[in-house]
Amino acid sequence: MSRRRTLSTKKKIALLVSAATVAGGGAFALAATSNAASVQTAQTSVACQGLATALGNNQSFIADQKAHPDSQSAARIANREAVIAQIKVQQQASGCAVGESAQDSQTGQQNASQPAQPAQSAPAQAAPAAPAQSAPANNAGGGAATGQQVCNGSTVTLSGEGGAPAASSNQFPAGTKLKVTNLDNNKSTTVEVTSVSGSCALLNNAAFEQVREPGKFLIRRALIEKVG
Repeated sequence: MSRRRTLSTKKKIALLVSAATVAGGGAFALAATSNAASVQTAQTSVACQGLATALGNNQSFIADQKAHPDSQSAARIANREAVIAQIKVQQQASGCAVGESAQDSQTGQQNASQPAQPAQSAPAQAAPAAPAQSAPANNAGGGAATGQQVCNGSTVTLSGEGGAPAASSNQFPAGTKLKVTNLDNNKSTTVEVTSVSGSCALLNNAAFEQVREPGKFLIRRALIEKVG
């Protein structure tokens, strides 16, 4: 007669515990992978939104220049078309829909050839709490300068232009100094407006790099001040 080998109760329990541990570890690994994927997706979404906003701002600017041309419109349009091409390259590299654009909620189309409008469009009074918010520990290029808060509620993105840190605006003339603070990381930069655009404050690549959060192309909580 053949003898059947039977497992003792203790061995059976040990095997069951071992199997449960392996299954639990697999579930934990899957959960961690899922969470990491969710974070990555969220970061990509924010980056794509910022690039889409930048693209939309430049397209809006080109449309305005075509609708209200002046002697410099052709050069401005050519410059912005080159910027749009660069943004599309960034969209592709970031895994975004190439050519996707979005209009900034604060963007208003104005005639860039009317220099008298910027002074009229600035708020008459500064918010009293703004200076206290705008004293960042890490100030990339603005020192401790504070001024009148403007463009309250505006988001800030990049124009895609190269060169030294600078800004463009549809409200302030060339030569105006603006201090832009990213309230999410407490970084700020003070730059000079050098050209016109479709937003209150549009930073070029160098200026945006000074205040951005890694992987983001949009500053949702921005404090913009007119200084000097």
